[in-house]
Amino acid sequence: MQFHSLTGIFLNGYIIDMKEILQALAEPNRFHIVELLRKGPLTVGEIAEYLQLRQPQVSKHLKVLSEAGLVQVQPEANRRIYKLQPQSFREFYNWIDSFRQIWEERLDSLDAYLQQLQKKEKDETS
Repeated sequence: MQFHSLTGIFLNGYIIDMKEILQALAEPNRFHIVELLRKGPLTVGEIAEYLQLRQPQVSKHLKVLSEAGLVQVQPEANRRIYKLQPQSFREFYNWIDSFRQIWEERLDSLDAYLQQLQKKEKDETS
């Protein structure tokens, strides 16, 4: 993971990787392909059958997912088996998780502020 642990800042190249992942997943068919591959490896033909798309369309989507680092291909005889690339999803999760930590801190601050307001209002009415 390309993350500066002392400052919590992700390095620029890492952000570009995350942008590619988000762009790849933003297209509904590619998102559906990832969902299918969560269940296990599939061939292009199997994916095309599940999604009711033509094989060339599926191949183009798989190429984008592969370039984003989300899937990997394993040639097997005259077939190409696609499966998810777990490391990319771990890095994506870590990136998303960094925002969760920021929001938790902000929500904790808001909660403390609201408690102060409630206490002040209660003191004024007593």
